Amino acid sequence: MLIMDIFSHVDEFMLHIGHVMGRSQNTVTNYAVDLAQFADYLAASGVESAHDMSQDCLRGYLRELSGFGFSRSSIARKLSSLRGFVKYLAKSRVLDRDISLGLRSPRASGPLPRAIAYEDVLKMLEAAAKGRKKGLRDSIILELLYGSGLRVNELVSIMWGCVNMDEREIRVTGKGSKERLVYFGRTAQDMLRRWKADAESKGRGTDEDSPVFYPEKVNALRLTERTVDRVVVSIANIAGLHGVTPHTLRHSFATHMLERGAPLRVIQELLGHESLATTQRYLKITTEQMKKSYMETHPRSGGGQKE
Repeated sequence: MLIMDIFSHVDEFMLHIGHVMGRSQNTVTNYAVDLAQFADYLAASGVESAHDMSQDCLRGYLRELSGFGFSRSSIARKLSSLRGFVKYLAKSRVLDRDISLGLRSPRASGPLPRAIAYEDVLKMLEAAAKGRKKGLRDSIILELLYGSGLRVNELVSIMWGCVNMDEREIRVTGKGSKERLVYFGRTAQDMLRRWKADAESKGRGTDEDSPVFYPEKVNALRLTERTVDRVVVSIANIAGLHGVTPHTLRHSFATHMLERGAPLRVIQELLGHESLATTQRYLKITTEQMKKSYMETHPRSGGGQKE
Protein backbone atom coordinates (compact mmCIF):
# COMPACT_ATOMS: atom_id res chain seq x y z
CA MET A 1 0.00 0.00 0.00
CA LEU A 2 1.11 3.56 -0.73
CA ILE A 3 0.78 4.83 2.85
CA MET A 4 2.87 1.96 4.23
CA ASP A 5 5.39 2.36 1.41
CA ILE A 6 5.81 6.07 2.04
CA PHE A 7 5.81 5.73 5.80
CA SER A 8 8.48 3.02 5.72
CA HIS A 9 10.72 5.58 4.02
CA VAL A 10 9.55 8.29 6.43
CA ASP A 11 10.44 6.03 9.39
CA GLU A 12 13.92 5.49 7.96
CA PHE A 13 14.30 9.22 7.42
CA MET A 14 13.17 9.97 10.99
CA LEU A 15 15.81 7.58 12.32
CA HIS A 16 18.37 9.20 10.06
CA ILE A 17 17.74 12.77 11.19
CA GLY A 18 17.27 11.75 14.82
CA HIS A 19 20.17 9.36 15.36
CA VAL A 20 22.58 10.13 12.56
CA MET A 21 22.07 13.88 12.21
CA GLY A 22 21.26 14.41 15.89
CA ARG A 23 18.18 16.59 15.38
CA SER A 24 15.97 17.37 18.40
CA GLN A 25 12.81 15.41 19.18
CA ASN A 26 10.73 18.49 18.39
CA THR A 27 12.30 18.72 14.92
CA VAL A 28 11.72 15.01 14.31
CA THR A 29 8.07 15.40 15.35
CA ASN A 30 7.56 18.39 13.06
CA TYR A 31 9.10 16.52 10.14
CA ALA A 32 6.85 13.52 10.85
CA VAL A 33 3.73 15.70 10.82
CA ASP A 34 4.78 17.46 7.62
CA LEU A 35 5.58 14.25 5.80
CA ALA A 36 2.39 12.54 6.99
CA GLN A 37 0.45 15.33 5.29
CA PHE A 38 2.52 14.85 2.14
CA ALA A 39 1.85 11.09 2.16
CA ASP A 40 -1.88 11.71 2.47
CA TYR A 41 -1.70 14.11 -0.48
CA LEU A 42 0.08 11.47 -2.58
CA ALA A 43 -2.55 8.88 -1.67
CA ALA A 44 -5.37 11.25 -2.69
CA SER A 45 -3.52 12.00 -5.95
CA GLY A 46 -3.26 8.32 -6.88
CA VAL A 47 0.53 8.04 -6.69
CA GLU A 48 1.14 4.34 -6.10
CA SER A 49 4.75 4.28 -4.94
CA ALA A 50 7.51 6.52 -3.63
CA HIS A 51 9.37 5.64 -6.84
CA ASP A 52 6.62 7.39 -8.82
CA MET A 53 7.00 10.76 -7.11
CA SER A 54 7.70 13.65 -9.46
CA GLN A 55 8.38 17.36 -9.18
CA ASP A 56 4.77 17.94 -10.29
CA CYS A 57 3.67 16.05 -7.16
CA LEU A 58 5.73 18.37 -5.01
CA ARG A 59 4.40 21.48 -6.74
CA GLY A 60 0.82 20.27 -6.40
CA TYR A 61 1.35 19.62 -2.71
CA LEU A 62 2.70 23.12 -2.14
CA ARG A 63 -0.27 24.62 -3.99
CA GLU A 64 -2.57 22.60 -1.77
CA LEU A 65 -0.85 23.89 1.36
CA SER A 66 -1.36 27.42 0.11
CA GLY A 67 -5.02 26.63 -0.51
CA PHE A 68 -5.38 25.38 3.05
CA GLY A 69 -4.38 28.81 4.28
CA PHE A 70 -0.99 28.03 5.81
CA SER A 71 1.21 31.07 6.29
CA ARG A 72 4.26 31.59 4.09
CA SER A 73 6.55 30.76 7.01
CA SER A 74 4.69 27.47 7.65
CA ILE A 75 4.88 26.51 3.98
CA ALA A 76 8.59 27.36 3.95
CA ARG A 77 9.14 25.03 6.90
CA LYS A 78 7.17 22.24 5.26
CA LEU A 79 9.12 22.76 2.05
CA SER A 80 12.32 22.39 4.07
CA SER A 81 11.04 19.08 5.50
CA LEU A 82 10.07 17.91 2.03
CA ARG A 83 13.42 18.85 0.52
CA GLY A 84 15.26 16.96 3.25
CA PHE A 85 13.11 13.88 2.70
CA VAL A 86 13.44 13.95 -1.10
CA LYS A 87 17.19 14.46 -0.87
CA TYR A 88 17.37 11.44 1.44
CA LEU A 89 15.34 9.35 -1.02
CA ALA A 90 17.69 10.36 -3.83
CA LYS A 91 20.77 9.39 -1.79
CA SER A 92 19.08 6.09 -0.89
CA ARG A 93 18.45 5.38 -4.61
CA VAL A 94 14.67 5.31 -4.09
CA LEU A 95 14.57 8.23 -6.54
CA ASP A 96 17.02 8.56 -9.40
CA ARG A 97 17.53 12.26 -8.69
CA ASP A 98 16.67 15.05 -6.27
CA ILE A 99 13.32 16.24 -7.66
CA SER A 100 13.09 19.07 -5.12
CA LEU A 101 15.82 21.12 -6.83
CA GLY A 102 14.46 24.43 -8.12
CA LEU A 103 11.26 24.11 -6.09
CA ARG A 104 9.88 27.38 -4.71
CA SER A 105 7.12 28.23 -2.26
CA PRO A 106 3.89 29.44 -3.94
CA ARG A 107 2.96 33.08 -3.68
CA ALA A 108 0.85 34.11 -0.74
CA SER A 109 -2.88 33.95 -1.41
CA GLY A 110 -5.42 36.67 -0.67
CA PRO A 111 -7.13 37.20 2.67
CA LEU A 112 -9.20 34.35 4.05
CA PRO A 113 -12.68 34.59 5.51
CA ARG A 114 -12.76 34.53 9.29
CA ALA A 115 -14.69 32.42 11.75
CA ILE A 116 -15.99 33.52 15.12
CA ALA A 117 -15.55 31.53 18.32
CA TYR A 118 -18.26 29.12 19.41
CA GLU A 119 -18.74 31.26 22.52
CA ASP A 120 -19.63 34.18 20.25
CA VAL A 121 -22.15 32.03 18.40
CA LEU A 122 -23.78 31.26 21.75
CA LYS A 123 -23.91 34.98 22.53
CA MET A 124 -25.76 35.57 19.25
CA LEU A 125 -28.22 32.75 19.90
CA GLU A 126 -28.91 34.15 23.36
CA ALA A 127 -29.40 37.65 21.94
CA ALA A 128 -31.79 36.32 19.28
CA ALA A 129 -33.98 34.59 21.87
CA LYS A 130 -34.27 37.51 24.29
CA GLY A 131 -36.73 40.35 23.87
CA ARG A 132 -37.13 40.18 20.10
CA LYS A 133 -40.53 40.27 18.43
CA LYS A 134 -39.44 37.58 15.96
CA GLY A 135 -37.16 35.77 18.39
CA LEU A 136 -38.16 32.25 17.33
CA ARG A 137 -37.76 32.96 13.62
CA ASP A 138 -34.43 34.71 14.13
CA SER A 139 -33.15 31.90 16.36
CA ILE A 140 -33.98 29.33 13.66
CA ILE A 141 -32.19 31.46 11.07
CA LEU A 142 -29.04 31.47 13.20
CA GLU A 143 -29.35 27.76 13.99
CA LEU A 144 -29.51 26.82 10.31
CA LEU A 145 -26.84 29.23 9.07
CA TYR A 146 -24.40 28.08 11.74
CA GLY A 147 -25.72 24.59 12.53
CA SER A 148 -26.22 23.47 8.92
CA GLY A 149 -23.77 25.68 7.00
CA LEU A 150 -26.39 27.04 4.62
CA ARG A 151 -25.93 29.86 2.16
CA VAL A 152 -28.46 32.68 2.57
CA ASN A 153 -30.19 31.96 -0.75
CA GLU A 154 -30.48 28.30 0.24
CA LEU A 155 -31.99 29.26 3.58
CA VAL A 156 -34.74 31.48 2.19
CA SER A 157 -35.58 28.91 -0.52
CA ILE A 158 -36.40 26.06 1.89
CA MET A 159 -39.91 24.66 1.48
CA TRP A 160 -41.59 22.53 4.11
CA GLY A 161 -41.51 19.61 1.69
CA CYS A 162 -37.71 19.74 1.79
CA VAL A 163 -37.60 19.32 5.57
CA ASN A 164 -37.50 15.81 7.06
CA MET A 165 -38.23 16.66 10.66
CA ASP A 166 -37.74 13.15 12.07
CA GLU A 167 -34.41 12.53 10.35
CA ARG A 168 -33.32 16.15 10.90
CA GLU A 169 -32.44 16.60 7.23
CA ILE A 170 -33.07 19.39 4.74
CA ARG A 171 -32.83 18.96 0.97
CA VAL A 172 -31.41 22.15 -0.47
CA THR A 173 -30.56 23.29 -3.98
CA GLY A 174 -27.17 24.97 -4.16
CA LYS A 175 -25.01 26.46 -6.86
CA GLY A 176 -25.41 24.93 -10.29
CA SER A 177 -28.91 23.71 -9.29
CA LYS A 178 -27.34 20.77 -7.49
CA GLU A 179 -29.22 19.20 -4.62
CA ARG A 180 -27.62 18.03 -1.40
CA LEU A 181 -28.68 17.05 2.09
CA VAL A 182 -27.76 19.12 5.13
CA TYR A 183 -28.51 18.29 8.73
CA PHE A 184 -29.71 20.14 11.80
CA GLY A 185 -29.53 19.58 15.53
CA ARG A 186 -32.20 18.75 18.11
CA THR A 187 -32.49 22.38 19.20
CA ALA A 188 -33.29 23.41 15.63
CA GLN A 189 -35.69 20.48 15.34
CA ASP A 190 -37.65 21.68 18.36
CA MET A 191 -37.66 25.26 17.06
CA LEU A 192 -38.85 24.21 13.60
CA ARG A 193 -41.72 22.22 15.07
CA ARG A 194 -42.81 25.21 17.16
CA TRP A 195 -42.38 27.52 14.16
CA LYS A 196 -44.54 25.26 11.99
CA ALA A 197 -47.27 25.09 14.63
CA ASP A 198 -47.16 28.88 14.96
CA ALA A 199 -47.43 29.29 11.18
CA GLU A 200 -50.47 26.99 11.09
CA SER A 201 -52.13 28.93 13.90
CA LYS A 202 -51.71 32.13 11.86
CA GLY A 203 -53.16 30.57 8.72
CA ARG A 204 -49.80 30.43 6.95
CA GLY A 205 -49.28 27.58 4.52
CA THR A 206 -47.25 24.62 5.77
CA ASP A 207 -47.80 22.20 2.89
CA GLU A 208 -44.91 20.86 0.82
CA ASP A 209 -44.79 23.88 -1.49
CA SER A 210 -44.93 26.51 1.26
CA PRO A 211 -41.76 28.36 2.29
CA VAL A 212 -40.48 27.73 5.80
CA PHE A 213 -39.59 31.40 6.24
CA TYR A 214 -42.61 33.43 5.25
CA PRO A 215 -42.45 37.22 4.90
CA GLU A 216 -44.58 39.72 6.80
CA LYS A 217 -46.11 40.97 3.55
CA VAL A 218 -48.87 38.60 2.52
CA ASN A 219 -48.28 39.18 -1.20
CA ALA A 220 -44.54 38.37 -0.97
CA LEU A 221 -43.46 34.82 -1.79
CA ARG A 222 -40.72 34.36 0.77
CA LEU A 223 -38.29 36.06 3.12
CA THR A 224 -35.61 38.01 1.26
CA GLU A 225 -31.86 37.52 1.53
CA ARG A 226 -31.52 41.17 2.48
CA THR A 227 -33.80 40.63 5.48
CA VAL A 228 -31.67 37.71 6.65
CA ASP A 229 -28.54 39.86 6.31
CA ARG A 230 -30.13 42.56 8.45
CA VAL A 231 -31.24 40.02 11.06
CA VAL A 232 -27.75 38.56 11.46
CA VAL A 233 -25.99 41.93 11.59
CA SER A 234 -28.53 43.27 14.11
CA ILE A 235 -28.22 40.28 16.43
CA ALA A 236 -24.42 40.36 16.20
CA ASN A 237 -24.42 44.02 17.20
CA ILE A 238 -26.65 43.27 20.20
CA ALA A 239 -24.18 40.53 21.20
CA GLY A 240 -21.31 43.03 20.96
CA LEU A 241 -19.89 41.54 17.76
CA HIS A 242 -19.07 43.47 14.62
CA GLY A 243 -18.40 42.43 11.04
CA VAL A 244 -20.48 39.25 11.39
CA THR A 245 -22.52 38.25 8.33
CA PRO A 246 -24.46 35.13 7.33
CA HIS A 247 -21.33 33.98 5.51
CA THR A 248 -19.37 34.32 8.76
CA LEU A 249 -21.73 31.80 10.37
CA ARG A 250 -21.40 29.39 7.42
CA HIS A 251 -17.63 29.68 7.63
CA SER A 252 -17.73 29.15 11.40
CA PHE A 253 -19.84 26.00 10.88
CA ALA A 254 -17.13 24.51 8.67
CA THR A 255 -14.19 25.70 10.76
CA HIS A 256 -15.59 24.35 14.02
CA MET A 257 -16.34 20.98 12.42
CA LEU A 258 -12.80 20.81 11.10
CA GLU A 259 -11.32 21.69 14.49
CA ARG A 260 -13.28 18.81 16.01
CA GLY A 261 -11.96 16.26 13.52
CA ALA A 262 -14.44 16.19 10.62
CA PRO A 263 -12.78 15.06 7.34
CA LEU A 264 -12.30 17.79 4.78
CA ARG A 265 -14.25 15.88 2.13
CA VAL A 266 -17.26 15.56 4.45
CA ILE A 267 -17.18 19.33 4.99
CA GLN A 268 -16.94 19.78 1.21
CA GLU A 269 -20.16 17.82 0.73
CA LEU A 270 -21.99 19.63 3.52
CA LEU A 271 -20.99 23.02 2.13
CA GLY A 272 -21.93 22.04 -1.42
CA HIS A 273 -18.54 22.89 -2.88
CA GLU A 274 -17.91 21.50 -6.34
CA SER A 275 -14.16 21.27 -5.77
CA LEU A 276 -12.18 20.25 -2.71
CA ALA A 277 -9.79 23.08 -3.57
CA THR A 278 -12.62 25.53 -2.86
CA THR A 279 -13.07 24.05 0.60
CA GLN A 280 -9.33 24.18 1.22
CA ARG A 281 -9.26 27.81 0.23
CA TYR A 282 -12.33 28.49 2.32
CA LEU A 283 -10.91 27.10 5.56
CA LYS A 284 -7.85 28.24 7.46
CA ILE A 285 -6.21 25.23 9.08
CA THR A 286 -3.56 26.06 11.64
CA THR A 287 -0.40 24.05 12.12
CA GLU A 288 -1.47 23.27 15.67
CA GLN A 289 -4.79 21.83 14.48
CA MET A 290 -3.10 19.67 11.86
CA LYS A 291 -0.51 18.41 14.33
CA LYS A 292 -3.16 17.64 16.96
CA SER A 293 -5.25 15.77 14.40
CA TYR A 294 -2.24 13.77 13.21
CA MET A 295 -1.07 12.87 16.72
CA GLU A 296 -4.54 11.77 17.80
CA THR A 297 -5.68 9.89 14.72
CA HIS A 298 -2.88 8.60 12.50
CA PRO A 299 -1.86 4.98 13.21
CA ARG A 300 1.82 5.78 12.60
CA SER A 301 1.99 8.85 14.82
CA GLY A 302 2.63 7.01 18.06
CA GLY A 303 0.10 9.27 19.75
CA GLY A 304 -3.11 7.29 19.30
CA GLN A 305 -4.06 3.69 19.80
CA LYS A 306 -1.36 1.09 19.44
CA GLU A 307 -1.43 -1.05 16.36
